Amino acid sequence: MDRAVVLGSTQPESHVDREAAAAAGTTVLRRRSGGGAVLVGPGQVLWTDVVIPVGDPLWTPDVGRAFWWIGELWAAALAAAGLAGGRVWRGGLVRSRWSDRVCFAGLGAGEVTAGGAKVVGLAQRRTRAAAKFQCAVPIEWDATALLGLMDLDDRDRCQAASDLAGVAMGVGAEMASRLMPAFLDRLP
Repeated sequence: MDRAVVLGSTQPESHVDREAAAAAGTTVLRRRSGGGAVLVGPGQVLWTDVVIPVGDPLWTPDVGRAFWWIGELWAAALAAAGLAGGRVWRGGLVRSRWSDRVCFAGLGAGEVTAGGAKVVGLAQRRTRAAAKFQCAVPIEWDATALLGLMDLDDRDRCQAASDLAGVAMGVGAEMASRLMPAFLDRLP
């Protein structure tokens, strides 16, 4: 199996249709940070984790503000890779009907949008020693692939596909190949 549905830490496993996932050769996993599901696999999502120890100059006890610096870093990396105009969200959590199920259906602090579509999704896991930021950038955005693995009736699946078509944007394989080096070059 070369792809997986990665559930958020509090997301019910019942959100996934296990039979559909097995038939599609898709593993179901869980991450220890919040948010909705992300479909990962070759050519689908660029995913990286960044750990900041307590006491680091980038550390802040404010969980929401803690995302801002990494969002700025992603926006700069996207610009360097060829996608200018990335905006870092500094407001509160923006939820939608589908955000409990699909990561890119909502918008949280530090996440990056371009042209109104989410380009970088972020989640955070904190311990007494550090904060781990999980970052996901769609290479290709096709909500229907993930929705086909979710436990939804046909009406809700169709509505979700319509509602989620433009909420996120994939950066494409060519840009993705430039994006990770640009991100790493900007890490402090």
